[in-house]
Amino acid sequence: MNTTTYSRIAPALIALTFFGLAGCAPAPENVATPEPVVVETKPDMSAIKAEIQAIETAFAAADNARDVNAILAFYSDDAVTMGPGEPMSVGKAAIQKSIEAGFAKSAAGSTVAYDVLEVFGDGNTVTEVGKSTRKDATGKVTYTGKYMAIWEKRDGNYVCIRDIGNSDAKED
Repeated sequence: MNTTTYSRIAPALIALTFFGLAGCAPAPENVATPEPVVVETKPDMSAIKAEIQAIETAFAAADNARDVNAILAFYSDDAVTMGPGEPMSVGKAAIQKSIEAGFAKSAAGSTVAYDVLEVFGDGNTVTEVGKSTRKDATGKVTYTGKYMAIWEKRDGNYVCIRDIGNSDAKED
């Protein structure tokens, strides 16, 4: 190729290169996709405590009425209870036997009350710490104890999935 031809073609090739580059989008920078913003709201534990206390009050009413079916309704089908001086009761059938045995031992006219002391958890699963008081038909306190219950929200309602309780009295 002679110098004249080269001097004509070279500027044309350079111009084409610039025009070609000018029409291209700039190479994307390594821009990270922003993470979604997660806003965590803490559950209103005072409202949950009030809700659990209402459940415990209804539970006590069922207990005082000796209504086994009403008591069982507070438990999930897979619940486990751990009462004082007895093996674990796993499932509603075993819990029912435990409740019936307890009724057979308790004096007629006795009543129980449950007082929620604190609750903690994420709102879906809540641990309750409370105390219980049993009175005889005259109103005399015959038993005090403490308990823990784990409640889980299922179908919009709390059900007890685990509980354990024991007496404040010193064991011999």
